[in-house]
Amino acid sequence: MGVAGSGKSTVASIVARTLDWDLLEGDDLHPPANRAKMAAGRPLTDADRRPWLAAVAEWMSAEFTAGRSGVVACSALKRSYRDILRASRIGRPDAVLTFVHLTGAPEVLRARLLARTGHFMPPDLLTSQLETLEPPGPDEQAVTLEIDRPPAEVADAALAALRPHS
Repeated sequence: MGVAGSGKSTVASIVARTLDWDLLEGDDLHPPANRAKMAAGRPLTDADRRPWLAAVAEWMSAEFTAGRSGVVACSALKRSYRDILRASRIGRPDAVLTFVHLTGAPEVLRARLLARTGHFMPPDLLTSQLETLEPPGPDEQAVTLEIDRPPAEVADAALAALRPHS
């Protein structure tokens, strides 16, 4: 989880590949209207995000039901959004859900967004994401990792945090 440019997709891909777990790129489940809105430089509202988060939670629930483990790259910026994702475990008390919050300095995030091509999320929306972000609280099963090192090292730190649950 984290704002745009934090490396969610890259780190999630490394973690999923290393653990041989299924991977969901959460952005792939955004409806076309959400993608168009972001591409136009308009931040999503909670109402825009709700169906998208429900689709991500549905994927997670299917993974839990099938007895599989998975990795999801998803912004999950607010506690209420993470609550929707946590609800995917209802009825599955053995299912473990750990959030890996990737965080970095705004100037690093902006530089990454300016360098990337072909993505619907424009760099101008970073400010709204940073304003929306509610870092995980101490009562949430989460680990926060700085992105001030190569993605493989961030993934290694994520793996170390996940090992007790994998």
